[in-house]
Amino acid sequence: MSVLAACGLGLGLVLAGCGTPAAGPADRAAQAAAPSPAASPATPTSSGPAGASGASEAPARGGAGAARRVPPTLAPGPGGLTPVFERRAPLSGGAAAEKTVALTFDADMTADQGPRAAGGERFDNPALIETLRRLDVDATVFMTGRWAEEYPDQARSIGADPRFEVANHSYSHHAFRAPCYGLPTLGRADMAADVERAFAAFRTAGVRDVVPYFRFPGGCYDDDALRALAPAKVTAVQWDVVGGDAFAKDADAVARQVLQGVRPGSVVVLHCTLSAAPVTEEAIRRVVPELRARGYRFVKVSELMAAG
Repeated sequence: MSVLAACGLGLGLVLAGCGTPAAGPADRAAQAAAPSPAASPATPTSSGPAGASGASEAPARGGAGAARRVPPTLAPGPGGLTPVFERRAPLSGGAAAEKTVALTFDADMTADQGPRAAGGERFDNPALIETLRRLDVDATVFMTGRWAEEYPDQARSIGADPRFEVANHSYSHHAFRAPCYGLPTLGRADMAADVERAFAAFRTAGVRDVVPYFRFPGGCYDDDALRALAPAKVTAVQWDVVGGDAFAKDADAVARQVLQGVRPGSVVVLHCTLSAAPVTEEAIRRVVPELRARGYRFVKVSELMAAG
């Protein structure tokens, strides 16, 4: 089956992570400056200039009462391009050699899908979040601003749970590069504003523990998008393991795909969108115990980045 068929194009909702993420130029590795040290939860956030290490401090993104910490970020790339974090092979020794994996869940909802939600379509997946809690799994949720507007109580609950961190998946879930799985495309002049609008939606909803990470809808980007996004001062986060849960009907097949792909330091992309990824919760119930049996520990993206 082709990647596009597997993604379910034409079904009215395109999920990030359906296919292979768009790769940048060959010199993309030059952007991966060492991350800044992880700060303790008591450290105040700051939007000040980059420190001597070149890794920029994360701006405060949460709403009133947001958790006070400075998550690790990457320094801007050549010419000020938005940096991109991807899986890094662990070092040969020390803490970085530990088997860690970051499960990430995209809470997708495009700007124009309000009528569908009003008609009963479920873009949320409360059972998945509760399963992650029950299994004591740390995870990063990449949330669109429109999703936070539609489900503010759930957005607040996720952000208030120390197991989770909330990252930005744009406001509109429109593409930052064309073509991108049929998604409408943002103009360059609107890209940074769309990301900031999502952060504003998180603040309005009262979401805590918002980290300055961004996931491109569909994983599609190029240097023009990275340049346009620079004013938002985020670190873009890609993945190396596609969960394959978008429009999937077979939870075992999703679980097998994740289990076959995970390596130490992997970032797995899955979805928190019930109508378009209905078997994710069931797949997670198989994935988590199996990876733990293999010696893996589940971490948030911020911890994985700090260990790199």
